[in-house]
Amino acid sequence: MPFITYLSGLLTAQMLSDDQLILGVEIHCEEKGRCPSTCHLCRRAGKEQLSPAPVLLEINRVVPLYTLIQDNETKEVFRGALMSSYWCSGKGDVIEDWCRCDLNAFDENGLPNCSPLPPPVLRLSPNVEPSSTVVSLEWLDVQPAIGTKVSDYVLQHKKVDEYTDTDLYTGESLSFADDLLSGLGTSCVAAGRSHGEVPETSLYSVIFKCLEPDGLYKFTLYAVDTRGRHSELSTVTLRTACPLVDDGKAEELADKIYNLYNGYTSGKEQQTAYNTLMEVSTSMLFRVQHHYNSHYEKFGDFVWRSEDELGPRKAHLILRRLEKVSSHCSTLLRSAYIQSRTDTMPYLFCRSEEVRPAGMVWYSILKDTKVTCEEKMVSMLRNMYGESKGRSNVAPF
Repeated sequence: MPFITYLSGLLTAQMLSDDQLILGVEIHCEEKGRCPSTCHLCRRAGKEQLSPAPVLLEINRVVPLYTLIQDNETKEVFRGALMSSYWCSGKGDVIEDWCRCDLNAFDENGLPNCSPLPPPVLRLSPNVEPSSTVVSLEWLDVQPAIGTKVSDYVLQHKKVDEYTDTDLYTGESLSFADDLLSGLGTSCVAAGRSHGEVPETSLYSVIFKCLEPDGLYKFTLYAVDTRGRHSELSTVTLRTACPLVDDGKAEELADKIYNLYNGYTSGKEQQTAYNTLMEVSTSMLFRVQHHYNSHYEKFGDFVWRSEDELGPRKAHLILRRLEKVSSHCSTLLRSAYIQSRTDTMPYLFCRSEEVRPAGMVWYSILKDTKVTCEEKMVSMLRNMYGESKGRSNVAPF
């Protein structure tokens, strides 16, 4: 019997039945296309007409499977099995909004693990573009409606460089509940909680306001439930934007260095040039070198003139600082035109209204914590890089 014929017959039986033997099933059938001619299984005996191809039916009403069962006792057993399978991994029973695990559903630490603890997904906040010192991160609450209860989120952050063993050095750890919501954190970090796209889901956020420019940072997040279990880690690695540069001042310093180098250089002028170049930031030094070579390279480039006027030792101390600039920023700092821009972005700052008792952290549910939130503003300075002063389509980094 072709599939469409079977469904049509089932629908007819449903419509003619007075006691609705097929409870909870509603079927709508229509023919969409035909079986390909190469399919011999689709041919109907004695007819040249090909049977229509089966298509996915449209579902216009969803009901739990156990409602299709007429016997109340069987229905309740089936319901319990489905709830256990969905919320408790089939290793426990659903009691109100939590899972009572079976005796064989405990981990090596003796903690019940029949109710999964999903890992949070850490991501950059889409409404706050990272700058040279400010980065905003967010994640959705992973606490399910039934089962595991999340008591805290722990966020670790560290700056990664060639001198740091990333496996041994874990960086600074911040408890969302104990450090951030309680106000024990510094003014450089602020926490927020709001509603996600679904009203029942909480959206947590953390903004870092005092990071180092042109630095590679690694952020790691995990959830902690009320029994002390840790979820798997979620990681975001990013490099902050390049340091701010006052391009006009950099060009003035390049002119000053050229005048000090020009002609006979006395010991006092040498020391003035050395002190000037050592006092500016590495990004400013890079930009001074760029302007110097752009205007005065015909008299000798910056490196050669520094070695000639200051001597190899002092010149090496100055030029070694340029190695701290990343390849990404060194490319941008060679742009013909750099302009500074200030953006003001809103962020959410939340504080807990209640004090979590010491030693009782695991027994508190983070979602139930009452918080007071207010919207604040943070100023974010950016460099705008372009090919010439006349162009307006410069890009921020």
